[in-house]
Amino acid sequence: MTTIADSRTLGLAHYAARGVLEHALALHGTTFQQQVALRAAVGADAPRTRDELEGQVRDSLKADPAAVRATIDELLDRRLLVMDGAHLGPTDAGRQLLSSVGTRTAPISARIWGGIPAEDLAAAGRVLALVTERANAELAALHT
Repeated sequence: MTTIADSRTLGLAHYAARGVLEHALALHGTTFQQQVALRAAVGADAPRTRDELEGQVRDSLKADPAAVRATIDELLDRRLLVMDGAHLGPTDAGRQLLSSVGTRTAPISARIWGGIPAEDLAAAGRVLALVTERANAELAALHT
């Protein structure tokens, strides 16, 4: 039986993979939303203002602005992010946390993704990018 990609199969895949990540994050007392915000700060090409980082996390997670602000505050309180003038940046401890989580999840990710042909991954990537684009457009239309 062939499984057709739809919202349900996408959701099931997301939550299965997220469950693996959340297990590793819990060992560090970190939430998924905190990890997303910290990863955004670490991966930024240039330092971000608080508003820029909050906006990026909100856009990624479609999260409530107050919840995102609280997440940034938690990362600042834990000294995983630091204010440098008007900009937020990751601390060494923040970078180390992401590295530790990555080290823990890398072999699991390799087992999950291993053996999937490159052309299947490319096709899935194209479909998921299109679904994301369309869903973001529909969400934007709901808010106008």
